[in-house]
Amino acid sequence: MKITQDFATTSDCYRAGRTITVKGLMLHSVGCNQPDPKVFARFWKNSDDVCCHGVLGADGTVIQTLPWNRRGWHCGGAANGTHIGVEMTEPSTIRYTGGASFVDNNPTATKKFVLGTYKTAVELFAYLCKMYGLNPLGDGVIISHSEGYKRGIASGHADVEHIWNKYGLTMNQFRKDVKAAMNGGAVDTSTTTKPSGNTKSLYRVRKSWTDSKSQIGAFSSLENAKKACKDGYTVYDEDGKAVYPKAENNSDSTYKVRVSIDDLNIRTSPGTEYPTTGKYTGKGVFTIVETKNGWGRLKSGGWICLDYAERI
Repeated sequence: MKITQDFATTSDCYRAGRTITVKGLMLHSVGCNQPDPKVFARFWKNSDDVCCHGVLGADGTVIQTLPWNRRGWHCGGAANGTHIGVEMTEPSTIRYTGGASFVDNNPTATKKFVLGTYKTAVELFAYLCKMYGLNPLGDGVIISHSEGYKRGIASGHADVEHIWNKYGLTMNQFRKDVKAAMNGGAVDTSTTTKPSGNTKSLYRVRKSWTDSKSQIGAFSSLENAKKACKDGYTVYDEDGKAVYPKAENNSDSTYKVRVSIDDLNIRTSPGTEYPTTGKYTGKGVFTIVETKNGWGRLKSGGWICLDYAERI
């Protein structure tokens, strides 16, 4: 592992100068088929909101983009104020087909790349745990973005498990490997090639995808989720897509939200990787006509992150 500092000094996160007391580490995966960490380091320099603390590659490369104790914007939730966030790059051999689903055009190369980023992540997290005196096996100390979402401290993402599951990689094993690396152990991925037996997708029954508190159940069977779904509720898949009832009959398709901050960016598409329109919502009540992966499309045009809006 080789850490290179290339701070995003022009990003809002860096210029704000806010620091955190580091209580944990959150692992992310970039969600696109771009293997070069430098691409993301350059992007964050020009970002007016999102910025992770670092990004790593399969060859042992780590680019640190923020001081480790600087407050970043990497998970869309409270963990921004407690956790260091690090992104893993993904291979060019995959192609996303929607949400967290992808097709693999070269399984051998993909496997080699994923195991390479896993090894780099273990070494980096062992280094950071030593630096901040963290116990990698402690509750909530090392978590993925998806685990952060389940804890209510991050937005609704499926990484890193969406790509790790194919190779039998788990966060529980990752935490153990980090602990072993802290004690001088080597990272061995030779046995982590069989898919985990506990990789079933869950169907969640909620009033809306963004309203996790309204959830009345999570089911591995879609039919059971449908049976539990009552008036005013919707069944969502792992990616936050409404699967029952159909969207045209779904009360979640159009609704109002309240924004309580002045500078919520409006973007051209649902995700921080897309450019802003150059406008902010300002404070007020707005109509959402479409929801996708934690983002809402405004009736007036453009998309906003629903982490900063309250449904009313």
